[in-house]
Amino acid sequence: MSKLGQVVESVEKFNKFVLDQVKRARTDQKFGRDLLGRWNDTKAKIPVTRTPTGLPLPRLALPEIDEPGEIARFIFGEGLPGEFPYLNATYREMYLEPVRETESFEKNGNKTGKKITQPEEPTRLFSGLMLAEDTNERFHYLTRHQRTHRLSTAFDGPTLYGLDSDADGVFGKIGEGGVAIDTVEDMVRLYDGFDLGSPNFSASMTISGPAPMIMAMYIAAAKRRFGPKVVPKLRGTVQADIFKEVQAQNETIFPIEPSLRFLTDMVEFTTGEMPRWYPISISGYHIGEAGSTPVQQAAYTLSNGFAYAEMFAARGIPVDQFGPRLSFFLDCGLDAEYIALSRVSRRIWAIGMRDVFGAGPRAQLFKLHTQTSGRSLIAAEFKNNLTRTATELILSYMNATNSCHSNSADEPFTTPSEEWIRLAAHGQAILLEESGIFKHTMNMLSGSPGMKAVERAVERAILEEFREIERLGGVLAAVEERYQRSQIQNAAHRYEQQIYDGTRPIIGLNKYRDGDDEAPEVKLARTPRAKQQLQVDRLRKFKKKNAEKAKRALDELAAVAERGKNVFPALLEAAEVCSLGQITGRLQEVVGRFRPMV
Repeated sequence: MSKLGQVVESVEKFNKFVLDQVKRARTDQKFGRDLLGRWNDTKAKIPVTRTPTGLPLPRLALPEIDEPGEIARFIFGEGLPGEFPYLNATYREMYLEPVRETESFEKNGNKTGKKITQPEEPTRLFSGLMLAEDTNERFHYLTRHQRTHRLSTAFDGPTLYGLDSDADGVFGKIGEGGVAIDTVEDMVRLYDGFDLGSPNFSASMTISGPAPMIMAMYIAAAKRRFGPKVVPKLRGTVQADIFKEVQAQNETIFPIEPSLRFLTDMVEFTTGEMPRWYPISISGYHIGEAGSTPVQQAAYTLSNGFAYAEMFAARGIPVDQFGPRLSFFLDCGLDAEYIALSRVSRRIWAIGMRDVFGAGPRAQLFKLHTQTSGRSLIAAEFKNNLTRTATELILSYMNATNSCHSNSADEPFTTPSEEWIRLAAHGQAILLEESGIFKHTMNMLSGSPGMKAVERAVERAILEEFREIERLGGVLAAVEERYQRSQIQNAAHRYEQQIYDGTRPIIGLNKYRDGDDEAPEVKLARTPRAKQQLQVDRLRKFKKKNAEKAKRALDELAAVAERGKNVFPALLEAAEVCSLGQITGRLQEVVGRFRPMV
């Protein structure tokens, strides 16, 4: 039985354990009294906060139960926030306003001036357009009102495929749909003005095939600006998820096995040298955007995560070293499954990591970034997308996501404009700061009968997907059989058919249309030819300047790759003097090219 099969067994055994604890609490009087005492003690210690209207509320909402069996079901089957199996949250408190000490207010309501530490915002801001300096300008615009700078970067097509901007046939794609990054000098421009070593800064890079090279360039850029001592301080993530590429996207550049090897090389280096860096974001978002059902998205993401864990452990990296450095990325749409999808994923991951991989508490945490669904955004009457995204944000925070990105309403047409990006960011601020839904009390919307019904149904469906992947021989074998890809394609076809025949209502598209089919006036974001030429000219100047050093660095990189050693230290050297395309091309000479799966 593979590790995935063992995960299925461990979840089923855990569910039986919970039922046994419920029965024991109802038959063993001492055990039941102890649980009731623990429950009452927990409730008594919960601080009380007050809303702006003066209403007292507990900082943690717990169900009003006093029957030992139900208390056992909650404590063992769900856990308090921050406690195994983490169904209710990864951490004890999330999104809450800081506790205000009694002495912070005088009788007349005036504050004494005592400074209250503010928590880090969960909002992550996403951008990528034209050249590095253009995206940098947008980053500074987005972070103008943020206490913490959590930047997520989109790259253009040539960069995603490891190509240089002067490669044949790519000129018109430079800076389109993302930022063009060819060299370490571009990377310096991209994050200029941001303190990369600050605890209040993190960078997320949405790229997988060339992830090790882009990661090496990021480290090289940080060292140029802040010196070598900054490397252990760097905070953020690079997507690097090869499995989701071959299952849903095809944006990879080497065959699967070398791609996984280079990924593991990067993970081995970063887990040892960069304790604050997440070297892989295991991504269901793109699986969802490719057309999967919510259950398929969660099942394939979790199974990919367990496959990576098995792979990293086989390299000899301790699970408690790499486990805390794994992160996840899920879509949040409007289907009913999203009421509890992330909660269930967090529980399955914790059980599997503890019981199958022997992971400690920190490595059991399913650290999640959520993005509202791009697929749910509709060009017809596109302003309705504001409501769709707002609903998805509520679902995301109900599921206690660790960070979140809200899409812009104009994305069906173009790279978002500043106006719509500002409205998307304000959507999160309104929800988290203006409303009282999440900032006063943990578990404010959790645990309804409907949510529990969805949890049970989603967990059963995810385990059934695990069983099918196990039957096919595991994740890699299922990939080679095109199982995940075919299932995603079938689900995507069914989704579109439901829109066409009206069984899936889309307001403004197939229901409640006003009859006006004219496209709205939306300014398209395009990269001027002069900027595209500037990128090519810069790249050629960089190559000419570093020609001799680049040849030596590429020769050393190829030699390391041929010997089967960890290539990442050689990549760090090459990133200083070589372009992305030069590195990609040389490694492809050694390991070959990826042939897309149709």
